[in-house]
Amino acid sequence: MRYLIKNGKLINEGKIEEKDILIQNDFIVRIDSSISDNQAVVINAVGKYIIPGIIDDQVHFREPGLTHKATIYSESKAAVAGGVTSFMEQPNTKPAALTQELLEEKYQIAATASLANYTFFMGTSNENYEEIMRTDFSKVGALKIFMGSSTGNLLVDDNSVLEKLFANVPGIIVTHCEDEHTIKENTDRYLEQFGENIPMNYHPVIRNSEACYLSSNFAIGLAKKHNTRLHIFHLSTEKELELFTNTIPLKDKKITAEVCVHHLYFQEEDYARLGSQIKCNPAVKYQSDKEALFLAMLDDRLDIIATDHAPHTWQEKQQTYLKAPAGLPLVQHALNIMLDFFQKDKISLEKIIEKMCHAPAVCFKINKRGFLREGYYADLAIIDTEEIWKVEKSNILYQCNWSPFEDQTFKGRVQQTFINGNLVYNKGVFDETVKGKRLLFDIS
Repeated sequence: MRYLIKNGKLINEGKIEEKDILIQNDFIVRIDSSISDNQAVVINAVGKYIIPGIIDDQVHFREPGLTHKATIYSESKAAVAGGVTSFMEQPNTKPAALTQELLEEKYQIAATASLANYTFFMGTSNENYEEIMRTDFSKVGALKIFMGSSTGNLLVDDNSVLEKLFANVPGIIVTHCEDEHTIKENTDRYLEQFGENIPMNYHPVIRNSEACYLSSNFAIGLAKKHNTRLHIFHLSTEKELELFTNTIPLKDKKITAEVCVHHLYFQEEDYARLGSQIKCNPAVKYQSDKEALFLAMLDDRLDIIATDHAPHTWQEKQQTYLKAPAGLPLVQHALNIMLDFFQKDKISLEKIIEKMCHAPAVCFKINKRGFLREGYYADLAIIDTEEIWKVEKSNILYQCNWSPFEDQTFKGRVQQTFINGNLVYNKGVFDETVKGKRLLFDIS
């Protein structure tokens, strides 16, 4: 299939330029100021912006084993509607992806179910070192280590194992950093004070800045000791920012970090309104943290904007503090959150695209994605920054069918999404006859 997108404003590599894009089969074959092609299907994008497909480096799509919450199909569909063309999924499914065989099963599911491109991270326990060393990091984006509280047997708290992993893993190590001992002490203290009825706004008190800093600092110490390529997920505190630099180009950084949209958007006072809907790990914290994170994202101490999309059923989230699971659905609305900041003159469109599209591709060395370039895969979205719309149950595509943004009005919306040259999403209509591809990585 050939498509010709005309008259759109391309946001790419720090510039906004009016260009045409010619797509043939999987790839962008030409970008120029005026292209004619009588054999192509023409899409007139006048007044619209064309962006590289968003790459979300941290999602939980819950399959296998937790499909009452979500599936790879349902959440990839929501992702595509939000302009996300590639996702990186975490290993804490059931069973957890702790062997090569279990990891490959997830790829097999995605090959027949995912509308977006995909990779799945290898999981880590205290016991699966030999399995980890079998990983082909040209086909698997990273090794995920939970260096803090987690579910099942994914918490890695054996320092000798951590030393061995940081010394020997040839790929990227990505970490969830919170100090388990600090969290347990704080939990016990407030259990004694409140019993089972701990107020939801104590979440950032229990999972506090100190817990985050201790673990992040420890991970960075290991990475520096062993010259490891380390990426730390979902920074949530002002205190941690002293651990990161903006003096080195991203392509040369050995230690990188991301911020998630909910940590940029919400703060402690929002627990009174949203309660467990915004309970997540690490916790949404305070206004001072939120403002410091935003500044660090703008000045490149934080490299990537992601979601940590983690859906649970509405019934599960209605439980008391200790029982309500952590995580919220975000992948469909992440771009809208950032466009809201743009509409308020807090960030440029160019910076949004740098952090959500270019930086993940550079950070993880993803093959031929993340940019609008001739010869690259035709992963892109066309957005209308003027369309005003409301988040409602009828247009929420997450299987859990709720969002903390329900009834909120946004300005700006994805009109079309192309994945590998296929028009997968077109103004509310999906083409599900084609599936996404497995991401590959340039690890040489």
